[in-house]
Amino acid sequence: MNAIFNRVSVRQFEDKPVENGLIVKILRAAMAAPSAVNQQPWEFYVTTDKKIISQLSEVTPYATPAKNAPVVIIPCYRTDNLAAPMMVQIDMAIATENILLEVEELGLGAVMLGIAPLEDRMKEVEKILNLPENFRAFTLIPVGYPKNKHPQEDRYEPSKIHVI
Repeated sequence: MNAIFNRVSVRQFEDKPVENGLIVKILRAAMAAPSAVNQQPWEFYVTTDKKIISQLSEVTPYATPAKNAPVVIIPCYRTDNLAAPMMVQIDMAIATENILLEVEELGLGAVMLGIAPLEDRMKEVEKILNLPENFRAFTLIPVGYPKNKHPQEDRYEPSKIHVI
């Protein structure tokens, strides 16, 4: 539960690479996510290439935190051979949350930068990554060692709980 109650969005990173072993742990956590009828629609692109990262950081006005990240993970999904295609973005959201929680557990920082369901942003990322035709970009997740970190605010609101 510590990762849940301590995770915050990190947008500034130290100039320090993330070890490959940590990236593998993050991706293992992503792939441990549940999915509708176990369809596991995900494919994960990982880049440390500064040119690609720079291009990704310009896809939306909100993607600038990616620019100085040592690594960016781009969760994508297949559009073919899906048992429950209408559930694919929910599946991807769960895998993304697993990434964010594992990043916290490993002492790293990350932020989810929204791409889907906005077609123009998705297509731009797909073009930059040269994705196969049957793959769709879901989000950008810059990952690195946080420059600074603030405590998570308590968002618990009993008034939003309704027992019936």
